Amino acid sequence: MRECLRRPVLSTVLVLAVTLSVVAPAADAPRAGFPDTPAGRRVAAFFAAYLSGTEESLAAFFSGAIGPEALKQRTATERARRIVAMRGQLGDVEVRRVDAPSAEQLVVVTEGPEKRLDKWAFSFGPPPDAFLLGIGVDDADESDLAGPPPPLTEAQALAQIAKAADEAAAADRFSGVVLVARDGKPLLHRAWGLANREHAVPNRADTKFNLGSINKLFTKIAIGQLAETGRLSLDDTIGKHLPSYPNAEAAQKVTIRQLLDMQSGIGDFFGEEFDATPKDRLRRNADFLPLFAGKPLLFPPGTDRRYSNGGYVVLGEIVAKASGRDYHDYVRENVYARAGMTDADSFEADVPAPNLAEGYSRIRGFGERTEGPRRRNVYTRPARGSAAGGGYATAPDLLRFATALLGDRLLSAPFTEWIVARTEPAAGKPVGDRRRGGLGVAGGAPGINAALEVDRETGLVLVVLANDDPPAAETLAKKARRLLDAIRR
Repeated sequence: MRECLRRPVLSTVLVLAVTLSVVAPAADAPRAGFPDTPAGRRVAAFFAAYLSGTEESLAAFFSGAIGPEALKQRTATERARRIVAMRGQLGDVEVRRVDAPSAEQLVVVTEGPEKRLDKWAFSFGPPPDAFLLGIGVDDADESDLAGPPPPLTEAQALAQIAKAADEAAAADRFSGVVLVARDGKPLLHRAWGLANREHAVPNRADTKFNLGSINKLFTKIAIGQLAETGRLSLDDTIGKHLPSYPNAEAAQKVTIRQLLDMQSGIGDFFGEEFDATPKDRLRRNADFLPLFAGKPLLFPPGTDRRYSNGGYVVLGEIVAKASGRDYHDYVRENVYARAGMTDADSFEADVPAPNLAEGYSRIRGFGERTEGPRRRNVYTRPARGSAAGGGYATAPDLLRFATALLGDRLLSAPFTEWIVARTEPAAGKPVGDRRRGGLGVAGGAPGINAALEVDRETGLVLVVLANDDPPAAETLAKKARRLLDAIRR
């Protein structure tokens, strides 16, 4: 299912693969709003490098701002190229607010086209080096311009999260489940709204919800499992595993790594052809291939970044070929079962499943949002999900998944860090500080919205699932995250 290019993350989740452009009157203008600290000077230098618009300036910045070990994993030039390739995703933005929660963190709120606000979280190592560890991006709103909320106790934060869900449900803006846990133990776990509106069946705390693109994370883990056991390499081409792939150029040039990083040039399967396809014909992962696989690449592999559901369908076929198992069977046996996700699966739309939330939407197709009555999303979703998304799970399933992942029960430590901290995996390689990093993923489509956030430093896990249109779950997750960040530590 579709997923926005930018996804919410807890404040300590580190993602060094985002784009930023800043409107400023002069190259040194950003410095005016930044503290005269090692972190402040690093961020000012980043803004100045980005304002230059050149790969050379960004590479020079990363050469001095990134630690030597991190540069061995990805060179300064590679980092610069990745950001340059993504430039323009968010348009030009202007710095509106700068906060320094600690000596090792800096948060910048920016305003972009159509007054859209974004929040950038820069994280640094300790002085004197203060190396840049990561840059996280998140949606922002007017409340972020007022600065962080006042400190809260854990009980106060949880009460305010529940109140926010109560208010959203009362206003018909949320139907779903919220789960907040620390160190694997639920602190708040409640359901709101209806799983089936026709029969007034309420959602339960253990109701199954469609996860949308969160399933891409399970596909990536499957690839990691096969890579660490030697059945594939991240630098293998499509053609090595799928020699009959319809696009010869893609088969010869596109690597698994590029598919994972959305740098393959392979397009989406959503569009007019998808809309015209009877959804009961989309039941196996391979059924999605004819919707995109024969089309020309959108750009030379590795030169740009564009969100690609099609790329993850291809990854699913590679999982099947390398493992000798059907994609859905492989994920069920090697991700869901190993994580203890007892209620998770890619359920078929026309096969009754107990305690499963129906999706309801005011979006017609994948376009216009109406103010009319909600309709079941039976005509916009395929009969079964794919490696790009559309599977189901409960909130407790996702908590168990997070616990299993961080406990190295799904992958070895180096490959766990590949998922959580975005480091380059290598068998037997030291993994370094495992307190940092985390996850921030979400998925959305008509009648589907889900958010999963994991903050390894605090031990917090946040799950918000909704059987309603985006951004029902993501809006509530953002409010919850802001409140959780305010907990006194």
